[in-house]
Amino acid sequence: MAERKFTGKHALAVFIAAFTVIIGVNLVLAYSAVKTFPGLEVKNSYVASQEFNTRLKEHQALGWEIRAEAKGGLLILHITDQSGAPVQVAELQAVVGRATHVRDDFTPVFSFDGTAYATPATLGEGNWNVRLVARDRDGAEFAQRVPFYVKG
Repeated sequence: MAERKFTGKHALAVFIAAFTVIIGVNLVLAYSAVKTFPGLEVKNSYVASQEFNTRLKEHQALGWEIRAEAKGGLLILHITDQSGAPVQVAELQAVVGRATHVRDDFTPVFSFDGTAYATPATLGEGNWNVRLVARDRDGAEFAQRVPFYVKG
């Protein structure tokens, strides 16, 4: 039986095959990333940057702290003031979803029970975000992304 030699042609074939796999996987991952996450936080980043300091001062003046948790089939938002007392907002809009894609996004309707805002929600394990916009009785806007983790 003749001995087979590993020639330059074989090395070239291995090299091309390896890089074909690497490039193919990168293309699939890049396509998947672009398809599932729009990457858009604001419609016009220039306008948002011009309004940032004004909005920051409004947020700081309100002094609200927001915490989210999932418990007993409910999504609960705790909005508290500087003293830790619950805050009842004049208006609350929110979108709940994953950080990596918009497939699971939904718009909940929260109800205030005197201490926190709650809505029924079935959330899978992992990282979630509540992107909320709340207004106080004077119309000051408070917008924040509130990350939280759901244990499995």
